[in-house]
Amino acid sequence: MKKPAPTALATHATVIAAHGRHYLAQLDGELLHCVTRGKKSDLAVGDKVAVKSTGPGQAVIEAVAGRQTLLFRSDQYKSKLLAANATQLFIVVATEPSFADDLVSRSLVAAEAAGIQAHLVLNKVDVTEALPQTRNRLQLYASLGYPVHEVSAMNMPEATRALLAPLLEGHTTVFIGQSGMGKSSLINVLVPGAEIATREISAALDTGKHTTTFTRLYRIDDHTAVVDSPGFQEFGLYHLTEGMLERAFRDFVPFLGHCRFYNCHHLSEPGCAILHEVEKGRISRMRQRLYAQLVHESSQKLY
Repeated sequence: MKKPAPTALATHATVIAAHGRHYLAQLDGELLHCVTRGKKSDLAVGDKVAVKSTGPGQAVIEAVAGRQTLLFRSDQYKSKLLAANATQLFIVVATEPSFADDLVSRSLVAAEAAGIQAHLVLNKVDVTEALPQTRNRLQLYASLGYPVHEVSAMNMPEATRALLAPLLEGHTTVFIGQSGMGKSSLINVLVPGAEIATREISAALDTGKHTTTFTRLYRIDDHTAVVDSPGFQEFGLYHLTEGMLERAFRDFVPFLGHCRFYNCHHLSEPGCAILHEVEKGRISRMRQRLYAQLVHESSQKLY
């Protein structure tokens, strides 16, 4: 009886980019163009995967390791995975153009729900006319304990690198932000060869000019990586339940369990400890309104 031909053993790699159902994984510095078995394609950048070689630079993904964290956004119909196994989220804002508080607040809630440390990076601090007002807007987040780092990637790259690079060490850090905040400039300052790596990743995925439409991971060393995501204007959190949401607002946490009713929704109920703190000015009204909006969205999901 003829013996079957031996097959290559599965080895473990890291997904560094995804475009549609095509994935790019990195294994000991080598880039592998990967596909999944079947139609399932719910992998995220940062996933640890077992791959089996199918040819030079080609592989099939056999299995996905358990995730430590998963950062994603969702709308009424579907989810968009951002990164797996991330340990930090850097939300990039700028003095100009103006940033959206709603996007920043939603990003912070997503980080809390995923168990990921969140930082805010204020870029373009050399635009001094808008700096006082921008700092004032960020004070709310600083008062909640989120670190705010002030940089200028374009005009003070060395100082920017000196401030942020130590914060990245030993972490997988996701950078997100609206278009125009200077996120790409920050990545280029912090990741040597990022522009070259982007072209290589784009060519490997055959995305051509669409280099900004996919998330990609850049490894700085064995223990440090940066994940760059496309700029976006909305951050849906339809996947978070009401219970997950209330715990993802760190300013709510000290008062949870102190409402008159054990099943209080913190919306309009009498004796609500959260609403009491809002009236006293100890919880921002903007934060409570966002919570109410997110609870409403969560009830509308269709998947």
